[in-house]
Amino acid sequence: MLTLTYEYKLIPNEKQIEVIENTLRVCRSVWNYALRERKDWINSRKCSVNACSLEKEYIIPVDKPFPNYNIQAKQLTEAKKTNPWLKSVNAQVLQQMLKRLDK
Repeated sequence: MLTLTYEYKLIPNEKQIEVIENTLRVCRSVWNYALRERKDWINSRKCSVNACSLEKEYIIPVDKPFPNYNIQAKQLTEAKKTNPWLKSVNAQVLQQMLKRLDK
């Protein structure tokens, strides 16, 4: 059986380029923030009680749960109320990005 595939080249205009770049910029900043939050949580639990680092410490409360998809999606909803630049991107795009980070 022969399978045909088609390849299309996108040629966006200036306004579309601006929208695409803004979407990528917002996604990148949300991804980096979510990843940093997860890394900080993990690093705060690495050292032993009797042998903590002298250089720096991650001060995160012990009872704070791991920032998984559900927690970060809820935080994203709250952040959209105070940061209007997050509203410029569709909510499903940002949620899907957090799901991808969770995998």
